[in-house]
Amino acid sequence: MEEVLKRNNFTFKKRYGQNFLTDSNLLGAIVSDAGVDKSTTVLEIGAGAGALTRVLSARAGRVISYEIDKTLRPVLAETLSGCENTEVVFRDFAREDLRETERTLGGYCVVANLPYYVTTPIVMKFVEESALCTGLTVMVQEEVARRFTAEAGTSDYGAVTAAIARRGNCRVTRSVPKTMFTPRPNVDSAVVRIDFTAGGFSVLSEKTYRETVRCAFLNRRKTLENNLMSGFSLSREEARAILGELSVKEGARGETLPPQTLGALSDRLFLLGK
Repeated sequence: MEEVLKRNNFTFKKRYGQNFLTDSNLLGAIVSDAGVDKSTTVLEIGAGAGALTRVLSARAGRVISYEIDKTLRPVLAETLSGCENTEVVFRDFAREDLRETERTLGGYCVVANLPYYVTTPIVMKFVEESALCTGLTVMVQEEVARRFTAEAGTSDYGAVTAAIARRGNCRVTRSVPKTMFTPRPNVDSAVVRIDFTAGGFSVLSEKTYRETVRCAFLNRRKTLENNLMSGFSLSREEARAILGELSVKEGARGETLPPQTLGALSDRLFLLGK
């Protein structure tokens, strides 16, 4: 892979968060973590030099890979030679209309070594907007993996955790040291799998759930009761009554409530017309 990059005069660009993986065993393990087989359509964000893309191509039925850096076009033409089931789209995926993209994909999963600077926005794009995605298996910073999988009441638990938990199960499948990347980043990483076909729970209004979660974590130093009063224009009596119905202890803070309880809270707020 390094020879191909040198031959095409490629230089790494910090603004794109380019940290490539080349270890074939690790790449194969990531694809296995995702459960990819010949019946799978895979969407990849960040093709890079095509190392993961090529492994995906060998195992999946179809691969659509986005790459923002057009200077990688000759590199990918070489590394993906013969990958007839693979299409590379040279556009910024963050700017794509996901629902429009899904019309051409049908059911699909996401597998990617995500650039660190767009990790959370990209994951949240699928969590909040996808209709046909079955799940994501993505490389993220180790600290981000902790936030994605955190338990209620811990320092890593936050709005992103609660948003992901509403859609499905999230777990770390493997840790990846920074020495596995070229160029080497400053932090270690982890592969997380978010499964939209298992776990998760329904709410009456996804919009109200997002607002409830935002409100719960709006100010960690304030009680949930106070956050609800300011976030949903409730009186103290109204906020206290709703929380009492859910058996939430007086003085509790938002970060102590598990996602399912936040879901039940959002349903009550929705029924109140909030």
